[in-house]
Amino acid sequence: MIAILKKEFNSFFASPIAYLVIGVFLLLNGLFLWVFKGDFNILNAGFADLNSFFFFAPWVFLFLIPAITMKSFADEFNSGTIELLKTKPISDWQIVLGKFAASLLLVIVALVPTLTYIYTIYQLGNPAGNIDFGSTIGSYLGLLFLAATYTSIGLFTSTLSKNQIVAFILGVLITFFLFYGFDVISDTLGGDLTIKKMGLNEHFKSISRGVIDTRDIVYFLSVTIFFLFITKTRLDHE
Repeated sequence: MIAILKKEFNSFFASPIAYLVIGVFLLLNGLFLWVFKGDFNILNAGFADLNSFFFFAPWVFLFLIPAITMKSFADEFNSGTIELLKTKPISDWQIVLGKFAASLLLVIVALVPTLTYIYTIYQLGNPAGNIDFGSTIGSYLGLLFLAATYTSIGLFTSTLSKNQIVAFILGVLITFFLFYGFDVISDTLGGDLTIKKMGLNEHFKSISRGVIDTRDIVYFLSVTIFFLFITKTRLDHE
């Protein structure tokens, strides 16, 4: 698994993918949070917090993470290297988990520079240091769980087609439905909270409040493991 992780992670930086993903993520956040005037602009909000970032980041991830994962298996299937990979003395689970860990690690690398936002908000507070660290830590933890779930979905959709663009579109659609689709269904039915809790967004918002509920953690882990399992199942039949 470690060998697959290193190979995949290095391949991201051997091509423009890693630099594009990190650059686009930081550029979009920087522009919307600090430059463009609007609802997301922290400087124009009148209070110092990172709520805008934690609202905006999941939507950016919704497109960027499928872009990272789309080639994971689609490229292997298209070039025929999947057969060579499966002859190596590694299990299908090690292949899946290695690719999963490499993609998630790239997302974490993209997130690390945003930690500077915490210091900025800390200094902008009135008085300085007036920041809800519990909510901020919870929100970052929620982003990590969300990124892990998005990554597992992206890996699964990359097994559905040899075409990377198709894998990307499927990844975006499934991720969008799981993140926001249940909110739409709930609102259509009059705000049913049970339906909302079936979606990623409700559990992300719950963790973002700074209260770590084991039900939210179990939910994210269950969805992530489910998609990794069906990815492995797809790999078994190739």
